[in-house]
Amino acid sequence: MKQDNIGTGLNENDIDPVELPENAFRELANDENYRPLMHPARDYREVTPYSVGMGLLLAVIFSAAAAYLGLKVGQVFEAAIPIAIIAVGVSGALKLKNPLGQNVIIQSIGACSGVIVAGAIFTLPALYILQATYPEITVNFIEVFLSSLFGGILGILFFIPFRKYFVKDMHGKYPFPEATATTQVLASSQATKDNGQAKTLLTASLIGGIYDYVVETFGFWADTVTTYATGWGQAIAAKTRLVLSCNVSAAVLGLGYIIGLKYAFIICAGSLLVWWIIIPLLGTYGNETLVAMTPQEIFSEYARMIGIGGIAMAGVLGIIKSWPIIRQAVGLARNEFKGSGNVKQIRWQTDISMKHIVFFISIALVAVFIFFYFGVIHNFIQAVVAWVVVAVIAFLFTTVAANAIAIVGSNPVSGMTLMTLIVASAIFVAVGLNGVSGIVASMVIGGVVCTALSMAGGFVTDLKVGYWLGSTPKKQEQWKFLGTLVSAATVGGVMLVLNQVYGFTGENALVAPQANAMAKVIEPLMMGGETPWILYLTGVVLALLLNWLGVPALAFCLGMFIPLHLNTPLLVGGAIAWFIERSSKDKAVCEARRDRGTLISSGLIAGGALFGVFAALTRFFGFEYVAGIDAVSLQIYGCIAYVLLIAYLVWDSCRGKKA
Repeated sequence: MKQDNIGTGLNENDIDPVELPENAFRELANDENYRPLMHPARDYREVTPYSVGMGLLLAVIFSAAAAYLGLKVGQVFEAAIPIAIIAVGVSGALKLKNPLGQNVIIQSIGACSGVIVAGAIFTLPALYILQATYPEITVNFIEVFLSSLFGGILGILFFIPFRKYFVKDMHGKYPFPEATATTQVLASSQATKDNGQAKTLLTASLIGGIYDYVVETFGFWADTVTTYATGWGQAIAAKTRLVLSCNVSAAVLGLGYIIGLKYAFIICAGSLLVWWIIIPLLGTYGNETLVAMTPQEIFSEYARMIGIGGIAMAGVLGIIKSWPIIRQAVGLARNEFKGSGNVKQIRWQTDISMKHIVFFISIALVAVFIFFYFGVIHNFIQAVVAWVVVAVIAFLFTTVAANAIAIVGSNPVSGMTLMTLIVASAIFVAVGLNGVSGIVASMVIGGVVCTALSMAGGFVTDLKVGYWLGSTPKKQEQWKFLGTLVSAATVGGVMLVLNQVYGFTGENALVAPQANAMAKVIEPLMMGGETPWILYLTGVVLALLLNWLGVPALAFCLGMFIPLHLNTPLLVGGAIAWFIERSSKDKAVCEARRDRGTLISSGLIAGGALFGVFAALTRFFGFEYVAGIDAVSLQIYGCIAYVLLIAYLVWDSCRGKKA
């Protein structure tokens, strides 16, 4: 085969494939290269008025929808997958020629909505919550907007130097569940009439979407099967605080399949440690307050704090292990400034120049300091301290956020932000920044860090999608800033409106669970009170022990932080993947079945995500349906529905045939 100059061993005249190659999701051999759908040596239509305009429109729509849903029920849906589905559908309806490059840009810009929303609503509503106790606290649009905007910009800039390591060098080493599903959706636009992958993906998406929509909207069966819903389960919980629960949604089952048994088991092990050992011990042998609590209350008030400490320590360990990568990124910038880094790269691996990245980071950090000094703190020394805290934590925890997304598809931004608030508040109190002014400063600063980490985690998904499909990273990086600007402005406006309409305190107020947790943590720190340092320290010691034993501490501690009912289905999905990979003596057949299962699981995730938006809109417009089914029957129906869903995943995966 003719060798071209792009370093991939591919012929420049190769015809673009219509489906992802078989080595897309596995590790490459030493002499093996990955060939994306869009040829690395050719240019494609990516940034166009259509792709930018469509991306910005979807960013506005999904920012508003995600903000409402996140504040109402505490869950921010992943916008990347629904936006990818819409992009593919619209490009098909418009009969665009070779729309893949444009669809990647639409998805990348639009996906800013979910990550900006998560960063903002997990922290800043705490100011409204605390305002009920301290009326002198004020909140305005500029604070919310700039906190989200600067956090998003820092997240983008801090992650770009690590793009090559996470998306290229670690090819096949991380599962990237959300990126896998998004890539499968976008790749379906390349399918021909004779290609069965698009049909398989569409079928799985409809099954998963309708399944999740029915249970969310009509409640014909329980969305979470739990022993606590039965009389005998409540009796056991009352005596031992022991509970077993499993979310039966299609999306989480598909997520578990893609994550695989190894990481799913580690995550679930962390969850079982909390729910089957720590909570029963605290609830049985604790003080009168603990004995009177339900398992869920013990988890929220006490046990989860151990997970936060573990996540923080796992993050520190991750930073230490990633130090060579950090040094490499810094060295790349230094080499470019010396003029020794000007090596022409192929389109597929071209980033924004490191010279420009360093310049933009400098500008962004100056702007952040000005915002802190003139808009929030008004004390030079305290503003400098706040600025240093944000810059250091946001940069160092960038790799932690990216690792979390790459492993489990879930970014522990609320946990890392809680730890940031604790550390930052202790520092602020030491320099005299406390009381009401300390609360405002801490929450705004927490909003910047939270959004930066959320953006870093979300951006690794976008760039991994682009890597698999063959888009230009530089274009994704450049236009991500515009999506961030629009999303930050939308979130700021929506949050103010929702506060006026619903409020965050009182009867029928928005739940905002993460923001309530932030308020609960920050108030005693700034106003004088008890902080559960011993619980945080327990998590720190546990993470150190796990690291010594060779267990991935971040995945384990994530399981401790995330509720049990969301971790159990990961283990179910991972077990199915393990079974499918060993369902035949023929290795080629097993690989074909595994890949088909990945495609089906991607469809379940995509359908669940998209129809989850529909379910949220249904509730938003006031539709309420009461099925009138007793709790035990709902549990039984939930088990039956889940078994049928599992049977479909196994059956359809086993239909995979070797080429």
